Amino acid sequence: MATKKKAEKEVSVEDKLKTLYKLQSHLSEIDKIKTLRGELPLEVADLDDEIAGLGTRINKFSLDLKDLDDAIRQQKVKIETSKMKIERYNQQLENVRNSKEYDHLSKEVEFETLEIELAEKHIREYAQDSKSLKEQIEKSENALKEKTVDLEHKKKELDDIVLETKTQEEKIREKAKKMETLIEPRLLAAFKRIRKNARNGLGIVPIQRGACGGCFNKIPPQRQMDIKLGKKIIVCEYCGRIMIDPDLVEKAGLI
Repeated sequence: MATKKKAEKEVSVEDKLKTLYKLQSHLSEIDKIKTLRGELPLEVADLDDEIAGLGTRINKFSLDLKDLDDAIRQQKVKIETSKMKIERYNQQLENVRNSKEYDHLSKEVEFETLEIELAEKHIREYAQDSKSLKEQIEKSENALKEKTVDLEHKKKELDDIVLETKTQEEKIREKAKKMETLIEPRLLAAFKRIRKNARNGLGIVPIQRGACGGCFNKIPPQRQMDIKLGKKIIVCEYCGRIMIDPDLVEKAGLI
């Protein structure tokens, strides 16, 4: 344990900065590969979600359509039942014995006639709803076909790009992993945090014309001198990126 701590102390700040910058270079190459892929991964994910949504919608419409078909059948059964009752009541009317019985049967016929009219009204309404649902199902199925074709095209395009860059990316990632083992955990964690929050993914940047190479804000002369001396890790007070002297980058053959 003591030997490990001693080894860490022996690594100069300059070497730490150079290692960080090398790591940044590898990670930037990976970022370029991701940029080459563009928005395709997101587009593929969005299309997957849309297709799943359309499938759910079509399934719901189909269930609603089945319910409407069942409701129409029920109303037709009601109509047939009412017709049978009317026929029976009409037969009974031919043999009535008094006006009271006649009035009762007439009211029953009238009631069943209204029941038929109501059932027919419901059938028309359900038929209209059914027609609307069928149109929505057809529209959704057409959209599903289009989205599926589009997804296949996007996936092929993405697969082709991934295939072209996969080997290259794996090699760079391997280099980056090896580079990470040379950096003390706390510094590496801080670098990754800075890189994650940085808009362009740069966690360490060289000074450019007296300004931060990340946010381009001016750096005070004394602070520039401290960075040039390379005795401690210095971050930009504006963007939080680690800064490195451009001469150190050039001497190390990192540009």
